[in-house]
Amino acid sequence: MAYVSALYQYPLKSCRGHQVESYGFDRFGPTGDRRWMVVDGHGDFLTQRELPAMAAIEATPTERGLNLRAPGMGQLPVRRPQSGQPYIAAVWNDYVDTLDCGDEAAEWLGRYLGTPSRLVVTGLHYRRPVRRGGEGAHTSLADGYPFLLISEASLKDLNGRMDRPLGMDRFRPNIVVRDCAPFAEDTWSRFQIGTATFAAVKPCSRCAITTTDQSTGVRDGKEPLRTLAKYRRLNNDGQVFFGQNVVHLEAQGQVRVGDEIQTLV
Repeated sequence: MAYVSALYQYPLKSCRGHQVESYGFDRFGPTGDRRWMVVDGHGDFLTQRELPAMAAIEATPTERGLNLRAPGMGQLPVRRPQSGQPYIAAVWNDYVDTLDCGDEAAEWLGRYLGTPSRLVVTGLHYRRPVRRGGEGAHTSLADGYPFLLISEASLKDLNGRMDRPLGMDRFRPNIVVRDCAPFAEDTWSRFQIGTATFAAVKPCSRCAITTTDQSTGVRDGKEPLRTLAKYRRLNNDGQVFFGQNVVHLEAQGQVRVGDEIQTLV
């Protein structure tokens, strides 16, 4: 029997994550997960793919919004806008309703990242259906799916093939599981965590973000992509895969560290 061993939330897309003991979820995924996003001057999302220094931005939720911190920068409290003209932001090919968080946050981010930036947050009219295999699910400002699940055994298998082991934070999961075989998550279709039901949609293709040290925001080599390319190419288009993209089949619920995972199909 597999169990949940760790849970993570990422309040600000592509920035530092927080390990937690439990979280609730709503129709968009884990509450507080990727509801805030950095965009460029055209409203297109920015990530560690282009700006690895984003990994060192810490966004801590507060009652009114977020506190932002980053190396060499003073702390900036940001209040979540309660109303305003919707700001149309782009996440890949999705255009979503968000609210702009003001010039002070934009100036702080632009100064740290060295490029024009603005901070946005999901608005009251935000909606974003999952494009592929979502069974009616929606997602937050994540790349494409509300949850990413990885097993400890899969990471152990990968680390055993590399000269230097990497931490789970390189892969930015929401749910980490233990007590299963390496890549057992590839075989799960529907499963329960506690009383909530989930469906695995597709393996997660990995990019340059995995080569970024998540504590410093510095790219430090070609691993793990070089090793994954030797044994985790699951199709013919050159992509490598690690972890499973997952959707939730109930509109709300809760998961906790220690919850049992039961496969249904």
